[in-house]
Amino acid sequence: MTTVGWTHMAEGTKEDYEYLGPEFEAHVRPTIVPNLVNLLKVMEGPKLGYQIDRYQHSLQSATRALRNDETLDMVVGALLHDVADGFAPENHSSAAASILEPYVDERTHWVVRHHGLFQGYYYFHHLGGDRDARDVYSDSPYYDDCVFFCANYDANCFDPSYDTMAVEEFIPMMEEIFARSSRLPGVAGA
Repeated sequence: MTTVGWTHMAEGTKEDYEYLGPEFEAHVRPTIVPNLVNLLKVMEGPKLGYQIDRYQHSLQSATRALRNDETLDMVVGALLHDVADGFAPENHSSAAASILEPYVDERTHWVVRHHGLFQGYYYFHHLGGDRDARDVYSDSPYYDDCVFFCANYDANCFDPSYDTMAVEEFIPMMEEIFARSSRLPGVAGA
């Protein structure tokens, strides 16, 4: 079989779907990390008023997490926490967390998912907002982790003189994370 014989999914058979899963995996799995690196590089260039661009910010975040002996999940989470800025600026935290969710631990997923709101602690009040808006999550077991993440791997990662690692140094870590089996119930190719 080189293709299925149907044009509507409802017509598919068990054999069709058993065929499609491995076909999809063989195509997609090797391209996940290069595609994510490309998404990171989309943020390269414009500084948008900061002293470094968003690409360097992401690398600096991951570098700091790695040098602080964070888990592999958290290092990759730090690297990719803003990866959705270029295509989902209003909900970049959710989009980045969705990319990571099948592969990282629950703590890392939660931190990346909520870092945008938690980051607001540093500036919401300057724009007429509530800097303590994050406190709606004060009962979460990951609240303190997210406060720590923002203080140590986000709010302070705009330093042009910091010795930031190159993206190539993070690729093996990303490959390890994205080679994992999904921790979510999956649907191949859907």
